[in-house]
Amino acid sequence: NISSVFCSGSRSSKTFKPKKNIPEGSHQYELLKHAEATLGSGNLRMAVMLPEGEDLNEWVAVNTVDFFNQINMLYGTITDFCTEESCPVMSAGPKYEYHWADGTNIKKPIKCSAPKYIDYLMTWVQDQLDDETLFPSKIGVPFPKNFMSVAKTILKRLFRVYAHIYHQHFDPVIQLQEEAHLNTSFKHFIFFVQEFNLIDRRELAPLQELIEKLTSKDR
Repeated sequence: NISSVFCSGSRSSKTFKPKKNIPEGSHQYELLKHAEATLGSGNLRMAVMLPEGEDLNEWVAVNTVDFFNQINMLYGTITDFCTEESCPVMSAGPKYEYHWADGTNIKKPIKCSAPKYIDYLMTWVQDQLDDETLFPSKIGVPFPKNFMSVAKTILKRLFRVYAHIYHQHFDPVIQLQEEAHLNTSFKHFIFFVQEFNLIDRRELAPLQELIEKLTSKDR
């Protein structure tokens, strides 16, 4: 089971931001349990498919929360290596540099260090996930019309954290023996966004080779 792997041992104490919990007993919690059970079978292509009779928005919401928690934990393990000195810009290799803007507090993109960028990014995602009008946790409360576009923006930004970890911090990931976790988590993420066409191919360019390598075995 992938999620118990993420929570085992001392790693669970080191998340970057507080973990986002889906309320127990809710339908979304049941969906999360379903996702975990199918992940346990090891077939990621099957695991990302919309369960029969379920609402796509709800399925995307549950998985977006789950990916936030996974990335939160993976980045949490390497924060000591991602500093103002080591990463003065937020990059994913020499060709890709990201500047932060959230459209509300920071309208004009600013150049900032990777730790600062990721802090902005994860705080912004957290605020979206905590917004009951965007991510309703109560049964019967409908998702807003713009839900899918918000979810796409969240996933596009979460991808950048994976891209930064792979390009700039893969050595510590190997030292910490986190490589299998990172690869499984990222592969799950990619299968999910591919299944529902949630991230533009151009955005995935920094990890294109890796994506091809990870997904070619499962065609």
